[in-house]
Amino acid sequence: MSISEGISAARRSGDLQPLIEAVPYFRWLGLRVDREGDELITVMPFQDMLIGNPLLPALHGGTTGALLESAAMISLIGAMDTPRLPKIINITIEYLRPGGAADSYATGIVTKRGRRVANVRAQAWQKDRGKLFATASTHFLIT
Repeated sequence: MSISEGISAARRSGDLQPLIEAVPYFRWLGLRVDREGDELITVMPFQDMLIGNPLLPALHGGTTGALLESAAMISLIGAMDTPRLPKIINITIEYLRPGGAADSYATGIVTKRGRRVANVRAQAWQKDRGKLFATASTHFLIT
């Protein structure tokens, strides 16, 4: 299934799993999307391969960034009408504390959507949503 077919199937069904299955990196990370009302929450189940510092153990910063970028993109796709995948222009990540060896959750908030560019904020947490371990500010090309 192509990415545009995955996006279209996700829109028709209201279930974003076809999108996850269409993007190889999303599949490799084991992502899934839960819907809570109008909010899309991207879940990255814990896997040993995600650990960057085995002494703590702490998630690798790259996997944290991947979760934030993916959550921002998934939230933007959920807010758009086009079957195209947004292209990342830039991302700025704030690492607030180490992510532990546990399932991680993230959501994106579309702060501005223009004709060509969209801005999305993303937040990641683990057990307690009030205790974020990373945030991101992203810009996507949406044409």
